Amino acid sequence: MRKTVHLCLSSHEEVMYRNEEDLIMGFNCLALAVLETESRLLGEGFMSTHNHILVQTDNQGELWRKERYAYSRYFNAKYYRKGRIGEKYGFSIHVEGRQHTITALDYVLRQGLHHGLSKTPFGYRHCSVNSFFREDLGKTSFPALISNDKRHRYLPHGKSLPLDYRMSDSGLLLREDILDTAYVEELYITPRNFLFHMNRLTDELTTQEQIKENNLPPITLDAIETGVPSFNLNKALLREQGHKDKRSLSDLELCQIIDGYYLPRFLKGTEPKSIYILSASQRTALGNKIWEDISSPYSTTGSFTKNLNPIKGKKSTPSQIRRCLALT
Repeated sequence: MRKTVHLCLSSHEEVMYRNEEDLIMGFNCLALAVLETESRLLGEGFMSTHNHILVQTDNQGELWRKERYAYSRYFNAKYYRKGRIGEKYGFSIHVEGRQHTITALDYVLRQGLHHGLSKTPFGYRHCSVNSFFREDLGKTSFPALISNDKRHRYLPHGKSLPLDYRMSDSGLLLREDILDTAYVEELYITPRNFLFHMNRLTDELTTQEQIKENNLPPITLDAIETGVPSFNLNKALLREQGHKDKRSLSDLELCQIIDGYYLPRFLKGTEPKSIYILSASQRTALGNKIWEDISSPYSTTGSFTKNLNPIKGKKSTPSQIRRCLALT
């Protein structure tokens, strides 16, 4: 019998998804794992260092194994890396009852908001928040679909899917074909109630509603994020009010600057442009250079001309730079 569980797979301070292509493959690997284990996906959100999913499954371990193995093979081949990506054992919470399920979904669907990547949940593309009540919320259009002969490029090696599982021209399997949208919409009952939950501020009432339902520990935001070491609850609660610093670089933005701007200047030979072919000391030197450019963005030195540097005027932190350089 399927049980409802929240699963979090985290890389513990190493970026798992360095760009849009990685996030697309990450979801596709999850989608295949869900279908192969005959699970029911209720909601998901992909961040740079982790992903959250709410799923009904009777084979949690196999679902996790399939997702992680497929994505690790892709990531390692692309970036000349070795070993498992992500922790060996993810974090999970058993969920039971309507209020517990809705609360878990609220937090999973609002990942982009809580992590400061969008001002509303609907502004973050790499989660399933825009897949529910589409017609009622005016989201009736779908992206152009990719030609059938190109689908294999965006699936794990050796994997395929029937054509009735649609894929956009960006390579992303349409979330609406994978998610159990009907079940989720029944939970929220109406589009109005769904919008209320997506805009609701976290408060004690959220906990009290769950305590009235059953004796399980209530689902809370800090409990959902237990598997993410860098999570800051106070910042997340502030971001629920729509605060977002436009100057702060996201991990994806910093990774793209590293991979597209710094590495071609740091590695001038024909070797692959990946941080993983650098030694730890080389990555440290590169990290120091990035921090120097962040700290004094208006001077120019040597081959790194800062007035042409895309990092100019942006904000980062030493811990973020280490994370994006896999200096764990």
